[in-house]
Amino acid sequence: MSEDGKTDAQRFGGEFGPFRKGETTGVSLSTFKTLVWISNLGGLALVVLALEMLFVQQMFGWGLLALIGGVAIALFPSNYEIVGMNDES
Repeated sequence: MSEDGKTDAQRFGGEFGPFRKGETTGVSLSTFKTLVWISNLGGLALVVLALEMLFVQQMFGWGLLALIGGVAIALFPSNYEIVGMNDES
């Protein structure tokens, strides 16, 4: 237990994780869809660039770095909570 009596862990960002803090609003469904499309296209572009560097240019270090970056970018929006999608019964 921390000094202020809270038992929950501090999250990386207000929108991240399964539980949202009271003062954060989440994102709308349309914003979430936009984030998913942009990040998937950006991640795909980085993966294509990584494959080019790995197999054609023989730049293994930069290719591996671009491949890891592409996957991380493509997975980014999965951390956001969508407004109105929670169970309140």
